[in-house]
Amino acid sequence: MRYKIFGDKLPGLTLQLDAGESIYTQSGGMSWMTDNFQMETNVRGGMMKGLGRMLTGESLFMATYTAKVSGAEITLTSAMPGEIRALQLDGQKQYIAQKSAFLCAQPGVELSTYVTKLKTGLFGGEGFLMQRLSGTGMVFLELDGSIVEMDLAPGQRIKIDTGNIAFFESHVKYDVETVKGFTNILFGGEGLFLSVLEGPGKIWLQSLNTASFAARLTSFMPGKGG
Repeated sequence: MRYKIFGDKLPGLTLQLDAGESIYTQSGGMSWMTDNFQMETNVRGGMMKGLGRMLTGESLFMATYTAKVSGAEITLTSAMPGEIRALQLDGQKQYIAQKSAFLCAQPGVELSTYVTKLKTGLFGGEGFLMQRLSGTGMVFLELDGSIVEMDLAPGQRIKIDTGNIAFFESHVKYDVETVKGFTNILFGGEGLFLSVLEGPGKIWLQSLNTASFAARLTSFMPGKGG
């Protein structure tokens, strides 16, 4: 499989597959493709896993595209301004990603549900459920805004505003922390809680907070805001 990520802040991904190679994506995820693919749509992994995917922002049904000839091309595009990142999974490392991050992957990659701690789920901004990526093969993530990669040392902690976590290695500790100070809570604009990631491990942060972006857009709609 060969791939090309194109575009600037509204990127797309073109995959060129050899005969018999496959990728899967959520139902409706394909933008365009050449006329030499076989498409199969099903509840990948069974109903329970499908329902779990729905709770993390993906569709119940997943579509698998298999190339019938070498050189077949399929293109998927981003729904939000941001970046598309490729990850090569080796069967050892696992990653935890924000909701709706999954774009597509080879069949050897498993997309499942990651359940956070109760406190983290209530106040961390991502909810109880995130996406776990495991297995072997290439997976492509659709992320928001510009991406910053950090390598945290053991015990190193970074505090993050709600919604700015893109993804992180699964052994990184994810927690929440209360903002201190009455005036900070009321007027600081960060809310009551901040997410905390603690090393060791790699993390990827995104500059665009989708919830804040949507709120800004809503303020310009007729009958909203000023």
